[in-house]
Amino acid sequence: MKYYDKLVFELSQKGRVGFSLPVNKFPGSPKLPVQVRRASALPLPEVSEPDVVRHYTNLSQMNFGVDTGFYPLGSCTMKYNPKINEEIAALPGFGGLHPLMDDAQVPAAQKVLSDMNQFLSAITGMHAFTFAPCAGAHGELTGLMIMRQYHISRGDFGRTKVIVPDSAHGTNPASAAVAGLEVVEVKSLENGRIDVEALKPLLDSSVAGIMMTNPNTLGLFETQIKTIAELVHGVGGLLYYDGANMNPLMGVVRPGDMGFDIMHLNLHKTFSTPHGGGGPGSGPVGVAKHLVNCLPQIKVSGFHGNFGVILRAYAYILMLGKENLQKVGQYSVLSANYIKESLKDLYKLPIEGVCKHEFVFDGLINDGAHDDVHGATTLDVAKRLLDYGFHAPTIYFPLLFHQALMIEPTETESKETIDAFIEVMRKIAAEAAQDPTLLQSAPHNTVISRPDETTAARNPILKYQDTL
Repeated sequence: MKYYDKLVFELSQKGRVGFSLPVNKFPGSPKLPVQVRRASALPLPEVSEPDVVRHYTNLSQMNFGVDTGFYPLGSCTMKYNPKINEEIAALPGFGGLHPLMDDAQVPAAQKVLSDMNQFLSAITGMHAFTFAPCAGAHGELTGLMIMRQYHISRGDFGRTKVIVPDSAHGTNPASAAVAGLEVVEVKSLENGRIDVEALKPLLDSSVAGIMMTNPNTLGLFETQIKTIAELVHGVGGLLYYDGANMNPLMGVVRPGDMGFDIMHLNLHKTFSTPHGGGGPGSGPVGVAKHLVNCLPQIKVSGFHGNFGVILRAYAYILMLGKENLQKVGQYSVLSANYIKESLKDLYKLPIEGVCKHEFVFDGLINDGAHDDVHGATTLDVAKRLLDYGFHAPTIYFPLLFHQALMIEPTETESKETIDAFIEVMRKIAAEAAQDPTLLQSAPHNTVISRPDETTAARNPILKYQDTL
């Protein structure tokens, strides 16, 4: 471990000071009530200013971001955020707003929300949006609440089931369960799309709706979407669109035109706002005309959700305009297919054909008798990528494949960057065949190698154990 890889508490030296506070000019000012005062001094690290600066600078360099390298799960997790977005969001007229200000005091912010309502409605084919939800899963929950409210408002209390494909994002069944709905799974065909024949027996008067994303999690367009919409609508159900995969469709196809009644968008994904580290996010929910009255009249979050995220997405849409929003989808599809075709001789491609913005490999190609090549698994490939400066893509999801490796480039990556990624993936495949232990012990160049991720998730250490 390098010296400045230590925790700031480990750098502490008693008596060392890196700050100077001014003398209190108001000695007679009221003191904090006794009940909220600390019984003892807070055990803060004692470090110099250079140590503090070096500590946080080194921490920033340990963290991977799209500004430092290629992230092969772009529009789902870390799409490039144009810097003009940050400049717009930092304007005093926006950055200085307080959520309790009266609407009449914030006409510019009101115009942003009004314009975004129109923009997103035009892009998606929906009639109106609410911006209250703070993230994608929050939007799903809100959309499902709208679905339930629609049926209840019509006196139809028996609709308690939501159909979810087996290839769905994990948040879909989770959101449905939180909304108090029973989840019913529908299987996929070998071509990765919903089995319409398996769907038909599931449809009856107890079905509130179906949750889908199109293209689906495998990056494949559901070619029978109109038939699915007719079947679900035929029994009185609604179609919910998970907007996580909207990136390749912008300006090309609209969920509303496919027959969807409700949808959420991930502004923090599709429309570029960064959300690394778990936030911030924005998951506005749009509805068709017949559901407008079911939009939440009471807020599902504080005020208008995360206005700063909405503002950045607003800047992104204005910057690109209608024509270039269409190119976003076209270029992301081109990038994904280019990588897929360049690597399918070394990595197993379970479903052939043109994909949209993403695709899924099923591990390295082998003799068919084993799940890996000489002991090299999908996890090993992902860990080895870190040594070459690339963040690993999502692995072991979707659950349809045992060694799933989901790759999703975005429209902003150059051919040179994509070629470099392809070259590294090919090199890793060669290493797996020649010396699999190289992959099994990777990464070699990171601050830590392979932590016990299960223990870290179940028993996280969230604070420094004071030894000062």
